[in-house]
Amino acid sequence: MVMEWKHLDYVISDDKSLINPAAVHGFLRTSYWAADRSLEIVQKSIENSLCFGVYLDGEQVGFARAVTDGATTAFLADVIIEQSHRGRGLGKKVVAAAMEHPQIAELTHILKTKDAHGLYEQFGFIRSEFMIKRR
Repeated sequence: MVMEWKHLDYVISDDKSLINPAAVHGFLRTSYWAADRSLEIVQKSIENSLCFGVYLDGEQVGFARAVTDGATTAFLADVIIEQSHRGRGLGKKVVAAAMEHPQIAELTHILKTKDAHGLYEQFGFIRSEFMIKRR
């Protein structure tokens, strides 16, 4: 079942058929964490994740995704709002949509970020040391 959330004139949806991979790739090219990610990798990540698109009049202006086993853990990733749409609470709303989504609401959530700590702390995330192996 497709879920939607409204915020101002924007719609947030978990409907993958609405996702524009080229737009997501463009957003991510402006990020510190995925600037060199190829379109093919972006497409594969969309296929294998629970995705949330942010839309204004049908045009995609934001994105977030969760990678999960559906049983214990969900990793929140690639939360991004196109530059000209920032400052309207869309980041907060897309994170809220992900956190309340029935597929992952009751799971442990993990996030790796260098910024926006205040945003994520509003949803119960805490700063923590952990280990990671990069490819």
